[in-house]
Amino acid sequence: MEYRRVHSPGGTFFFTVLTFNRQTIFNHKNARTVLRDAFQHVRKNHPFTIDAIVLLPDHLHTIWTLPEDDGDYPTRWRLIKSYFTRNWKDRPIVQSASRIKKGEQAVWQRRYWEHQIRDEDDFIQHVEYIHYNPVKHELVSAPHLWSHSSFHDFVKRGVYEQDWGAA
Repeated sequence: MEYRRVHSPGGTFFFTVLTFNRQTIFNHKNARTVLRDAFQHVRKNHPFTIDAIVLLPDHLHTIWTLPEDDGDYPTRWRLIKSYFTRNWKDRPIVQSASRIKKGEQAVWQRRYWEHQIRDEDDFIQHVEYIHYNPVKHELVSAPHLWSHSSFHDFVKRGVYEQDWGAA
């Protein structure tokens, strides 16, 4: 099956990326550190802006804005995933017969979901989805209680009140 991706230079995109079999690898501090390093490493040669992000135990959601002359987010994701896979040393051994046959590591789901942000309302809706996601998954009772989120930056900038999204 062939997957079609929108390549829109300068575009803003919402992504959902999952770990293989929903492994809770981001519960480990070392995994979070290596992922942060992967983002920084890739952004040096393939810049993009991270507009919002949340990291949950088994997946992440993020919004990126690409440079005006570049719409190649698939390369960025490939580089981030491969950097992480090569550099995360504390990973548990997860076997997958189909992946072993292809010489692949069983760390990431092969694909990811993307959505091109259409306008300001769409952007706001996806930012709120990102920041409320830890509450949706019942990890915390309010967004400000989840530390692995850009929510705290939005509070500092005055976009949200500290108690936004609290029950």
